[in-house]
Amino acid sequence: MMVPAVLLLLGALTAVTAPRLLARADWPDREPVVALWVWQCVVAAVLLCCALSMTLSAAAAWQAVRGHLFAPAPHAVVEAYAPGAAGPWAAATAVALACGGMWSAAMLVREVAGARARHRLRRGELLLRAPQLPGEERGTGRRLVVLEGERPDAWWLPGAAPRLVVTTAALRRLKGRQLDALLAHEQGHARARHDWLLHCSSALAGGFPQVPVFAAFRDEMHRLVELAADDMASRRFGRLTTALALVELNEDRGVFGPCPAPQAHVPQRVNRLLTPPDRLTAGRRLRLTATAALVPVVPLLVAFVPALRALG
Repeated sequence: MMVPAVLLLLGALTAVTAPRLLARADWPDREPVVALWVWQCVVAAVLLCCALSMTLSAAAAWQAVRGHLFAPAPHAVVEAYAPGAAGPWAAATAVALACGGMWSAAMLVREVAGARARHRLRRGELLLRAPQLPGEERGTGRRLVVLEGERPDAWWLPGAAPRLVVTTAALRRLKGRQLDALLAHEQGHARARHDWLLHCSSALAGGFPQVPVFAAFRDEMHRLVELAADDMASRRFGRLTTALALVELNEDRGVFGPCPAPQAHVPQRVNRLLTPPDRLTAGRRLRLTATAALVPVVPLLVAFVPALRALG
């Protein structure tokens, strides 16, 4: 039964080649939304290869799993997978992949729980710094909260009652439509649910730090979601206005100096807004989207090849 081994090989090949191809391509910065979709499809294909290999290995190793998995299948399909010819590696492969899947789920739960704890803490601090006024209904909350602060900043606080928080320093520094562009940037994160992309990518990278594709996935998600939100803001308020808002918001944080800074990507974002690259044509965007959607289909086709041959 070679299908589980082929699936593992396909997953490893995808994990190695796809990040390299994306790193060499010149279009992800031009089309961050398409790049986000492509990265999700690549990681989904890798995870699907592991899941299918685990399932078929378990079916080859244990009769109970085989009975449930192939219960509705004709006898010819069962024989096509040759479950009786499996070696001792089948059980070990199934157990190892199952442990990897449970570890991934545990890392995702830990990431989401940690994010929710941080959000609760920030909401508590927000309530202390900006208490509800008389007449406001508790639980409904305000979508825009202005905080007294000397540092210009703005952030979106997700949750059941999401908040868009802006400091008074940001209100003083940002002029006219610059503030609107900043708010549109943060609202773009919220509408696209970028927080879930960051949670999933951080969980995979934290759970499997030795797997390069997951580390690249996390880094690219953090970079591309910012580019996508910049584009959302610039489409409404212009690229120059959005770039000026970024500069005004970050110039006191040392990100434009000669020394490396934690937010070193901000100058690249400003340059990208001031010298916008040519967008891809609609036809090429459609082809890239469709091609990426087919990547997770390949493991399914590999897994069903013996069954299709038996039925054909």
